[in-house]
Amino acid sequence: MLFPARPRRPAGAEVPRVLVWHDLLVAFALVLVLEGIVPFLNPGAMRRALQALAGMNDNTLRFAGLTVMVAGCLLLYVVR
Repeated sequence: MLFPARPRRPAGAEVPRVLVWHDLLVAFALVLVLEGIVPFLNPGAMRRALQALAGMNDNTLRFAGLTVMVAGCLLLYVVR
C-alpha cells in the first residue's frame, strides 16, 4: 500500500497541531506538483489556456472557481 491509512481518532478527540500543519503542507506540496505538470509537459498548451482565461469575463471565472472548489470539497468528503 502506497499510503497506509491513518487510525481514526475517537469523536471529540483533539487534533495535534503538528499533524494539522503537516497535512496542510503535504496538500500544498501536492498542489504545486500537480500545477507544474502541464507547463512542464506542454508549455504551449499552458500558454494557450492562460490566454483563454485572460479573455473570459469575471462571472465566468467566478463560476469556474466555485465549481472547482465544490468539486474539491466533494472529493475531500468522499476520500476522508
